[in-house]
Amino acid sequence: MESAINTLNGLIWSPALIYLCLGAGLYFSIRTRFPQVRHFVRSARLLFSSSASDRGVSSFQAFALAVSGRVGTGNIAGVATAIAFGGPGAIFWMWVIAFVGAGSAFVEATLAQIYKEEINGQFRGGPAYYIERGLKLKWYAVLFAAVTLIASGLFMPNVQANSISAAMETAFDLPRWVTGAGVAGLIAVIIFGGTKRISATAQLVVPFMAIGYMLIALIVLATHIAEVPAVFALIVKSAFGGGAAFGGIVGQAVAWGVKRGVYSNEAGQGTAPMAAAAAEVKHPAEQGLVQAFSVYFDTWFICSATAFMILLTGSYNVVDSAGAVLREGVPGLEVGPAYTQAAVDSVLPGFGKGFVAIALFFFAFTTIMAYYYYAETCLAYLKKQATQLWMLNVLRAVFVVVVYYGSSHTAEMAWALGDIGVGLMAWLNLIAILLLARPAIDCLRDYERQIKTGQPITYTPPSNVKKNDGAGW
Repeated sequence: MESAINTLNGLIWSPALIYLCLGAGLYFSIRTRFPQVRHFVRSARLLFSSSASDRGVSSFQAFALAVSGRVGTGNIAGVATAIAFGGPGAIFWMWVIAFVGAGSAFVEATLAQIYKEEINGQFRGGPAYYIERGLKLKWYAVLFAAVTLIASGLFMPNVQANSISAAMETAFDLPRWVTGAGVAGLIAVIIFGGTKRISATAQLVVPFMAIGYMLIALIVLATHIAEVPAVFALIVKSAFGGGAAFGGIVGQAVAWGVKRGVYSNEAGQGTAPMAAAAAEVKHPAEQGLVQAFSVYFDTWFICSATAFMILLTGSYNVVDSAGAVLREGVPGLEVGPAYTQAAVDSVLPGFGKGFVAIALFFFAFTTIMAYYYYAETCLAYLKKQATQLWMLNVLRAVFVVVVYYGSSHTAEMAWALGDIGVGLMAWLNLIAILLLARPAIDCLRDYERQIKTGQPITYTPPSNVKKNDGAGW
């Protein structure tokens, strides 16, 4: 079974998907004239530009919900995995996919706003909705929704639950089943409370966990400040095959950097647009810019903090595709959160393992919440107005069981399942937004025209899209 899963994972994450992620992001960035650069400051201001309503969440809540999905195990364990199998150069390619991926994030989030619908009194949207209404391909939309329901509900939570239990076992010797039961119980309390409770929890937890983690990262950075230029040079040099140690794994650096970058920042994956569609905004482009900013927040801040802590302290091993050891800085240590725990512990003895375990809990727990929201959104699409409470409760119950069960998987199995889910969604969504990019590009031009003329921001949807009644778009 495990062999079959690894084989499927390898087929999905072939070089073709790597090129598709990089190529699509670059194409969208060029077509939109790099709004992730031109509107960087505006994107940050837009976080607080709208308020929640009965039908939708605020811009900041949508940002927090999307970030709660982006900032998770990938930022701690995922970065460590990228370094272990791709070398330090993998971090450079994580930066690249974040930069160009922000273009994909803008397009998919803007499309989600343009084609969102009001279902059972709440805004719903995402790839399934814009595929059906924009591309007029009902079968493709159903396929994406079904794949995402399975990926978000069954596959991807395994990674988060597994990493939490592994970190807690390392730090506090807690049996994995105990951690699994605790996480499953907490997630049940939140998801049975509905979408508003999920977004409200994310709004409180995301800033807290990010600030605390960054403060510790700065402490580690300060103690090794003289070595920062050398580590930065190592990252760049290794990314292009320079240096004797990692020169032979440049292909792995690209593959693992992009793979773990997409897993972490979700650009082009198709999940973040579901959070973006829930926002109450004046113009779809505003939420597109907010989601582009969240890609930077995830990779350039959180992932980079983890990478520099690991590399500056030398708390990592590197192996090539054949399993040969190229570097062994932490002998016998399992790939994953243990690298980050060792890095912090080397500077703050007796504190690092526990702190990283707690940080990982918050990171991964909020991601699990976001995964449930994505699964519920897809169920709402598949059933539309026929969605009933018992269906949601069945989904919630199954999700809680998956979270508990995922805590006891092997790390390899958990990551393989997660990568399969991410890869399938990325294939389907990137092809869709490449075919449907025009409305998003026109939407950005309309928004920039209004900014330039100083007129009040409004939005008139395409003729084939019914405008939502009420305040905002």
